[in-house]
Amino acid sequence: MAASIFCLSIRGGPVDPWLPAETLEPVQLVRELSGEQASRLTVIYVGTKTLYAGAHIPGAVYYGPGSTDQGLSALRTFAAALPKSSDVVLYCGCCPLEKCPNLRPAFGALKKMELARLRVLILPTSFARDWVEKGYPVHQGASP
Repeated sequence: MAASIFCLSIRGGPVDPWLPAETLEPVQLVRELSGEQASRLTVIYVGTKTLYAGAHIPGAVYYGPGSTDQGLSALRTFAAALPKSSDVVLYCGCCPLEKCPNLRPAFGALKKMELARLRVLILPTSFARDWVEKGYPVHQGASP
């Protein structure tokens, strides 16, 4: 098993379990979602169901919050059916990234599953401010 490397938060907040190479900015994800690799991309929302129903990235799937055992269990079950070569992007955006209770546990759970390309969408403030207010595409409702 590969050794884990942790990155410190720039602001002295919690330790992030992802490397800089395992992150992407909203504009990068928008490009990928509109490009030829879009069909190979799995986007997973790991926050609360209420926020997911209010607005989420088109095509994003939801299996529960990453801060709960039930949500992590459902996420692991879903990810176990994915090929190891999958390109997976996790995001939350429920609150400022440094305080998010969902993203770090979800990333840690999937990292252990050794997916080839697991990444985190960086939303420093919130999904509303860093995605919706920038005019990036959204889907509303409980299903993608």
